[in-house]
Amino acid sequence: MPQINCKVASITPLTDVVQKVELTLPEAVAFKAGQYAMVVMGEKDMRPFSIANPAYDNNRVELHIGAEPGNSYAGEVLARMQQDGEITLSLGHGDAFLQSNGLPMVLIAGGTGFSYTYSILKEHLQSGDKTPLTLYWGGKHANDLYLTDELSALADANDHFTFVPVVEFASDDWTGRTGWVHHAAMADHADFGEVQVYVAGRFEMAKVVRDDFTQRGLKVENLFGDAFAFI
Repeated sequence: MPQINCKVASITPLTDVVQKVELTLPEAVAFKAGQYAMVVMGEKDMRPFSIANPAYDNNRVELHIGAEPGNSYAGEVLARMQQDGEITLSLGHGDAFLQSNGLPMVLIAGGTGFSYTYSILKEHLQSGDKTPLTLYWGGKHANDLYLTDELSALADANDHFTFVPVVEFASDDWTGRTGWVHHAAMADHADFGEVQVYVAGRFEMAKVVRDDFTQRGLKVENLFGDAFAFI
């Protein structure tokens, strides 16, 4: 893929440890919803980050970068962007992009893996396709789910979209689902035989989703996630 020099338009906090990065492209660049960008840190140092914006909005790149203390992999990328005001990207990577095959969609996101599902969701809603889509987004705490209000509003405005936030360690005032995010999906689906599933999060989570969902009928050809190229 060609490398593109991008200007850093803004870096704003989404949570205490997650930053929203807006990058301006010199011209529109085609990619598919659900693909990722490689941030070029050196000749042999390319770091992947999911593209959060949908494919129809292709004159910019939005990244959601989690850089908790000790995470130098992401922290160094943010520091480079802040210092230089620009960064080099290679776009259009990954085969786990949105597939319009008519099957209802289940999106499973853990933490900042949400950015992958956000691109797919926004692309699907804009397309006019009324295939049902359910997004399960899990975080350790409620404030980790940094776009809950927006997603709830989108669900209210679109009958074919359902949003299910899931919190692992819930406070007393939390009234939503609790526990592991993929368990919430399993509670709602006894059989995954006629759905397609998109998953983004830690590799360990992706593996458990694959193991548990295929035992409930999910066909491997209907399971999408960049992690599956490595596990």
